[in-house]
Amino acid sequence: MTNEKPVAHLHAEQTDLPGVIILEPDVYSDSRGLFYESFHTEKYRAFGIPGPFVQDNFSRSTGGTLRGLHLQIKRPQGKLIRVLRGTIRDVSVDVRPGSPMFGRWVSIDLSADSYQQVYVPAGFAHGFSVLSDDAEVEYKCTTHYNAADEVGIAWNDPELDIDWGVESPLLSERDAANGTLTSIVDRLPQSLYAVNTVRGVPRHLDF
Repeated sequence: MTNEKPVAHLHAEQTDLPGVIILEPDVYSDSRGLFYESFHTEKYRAFGIPGPFVQDNFSRSTGGTLRGLHLQIKRPQGKLIRVLRGTIRDVSVDVRPGSPMFGRWVSIDLSADSYQQVYVPAGFAHGFSVLSDDAEVEYKCTTHYNAADEVGIAWNDPELDIDWGVESPLLSERDAANGTLTSIVDRLPQSLYAVNTVRGVPRHLDF
């Protein structure tokens, strides 16, 4: 008989949009419940997620809600997102001027049952829709929220043509008034590309 605790492993996978990373921890369960590491500085840094994270946010949303797309332009935020309840479709859009992937997007369905997380790099627009009856989402940010620095992009921008999994989403007044990516492109500084350049991170990695 041994009292040694199992080593908590972590699997990471680059999506088709370099820098957007799906993370999946080992989950250990027994008759008492379960345990997993939801964050580990050294392991996440090895996957190209440098941090540091300075603010944690929580949201509860009803089914059919859509939040986004949002980004900060002078103090861009990297975000590490996980779902505590329900299922969401999480969307990242590369809006960094000069990026070869500019205007490309990727979506990941995240659920509380999967224990997966997604990292959205600084300089990317982000949003999510709620696919379940409701959802609770927690995310860590690399810079503090600044409402005056935030801009939005229309969820139904025809040039992006994002599949949110909902047809008539529930929006905030602010999100409903967002314009297209083309309408704000002149406000996006070239520095957004410099703030996040992903190099040397394998497509698959285990720690």
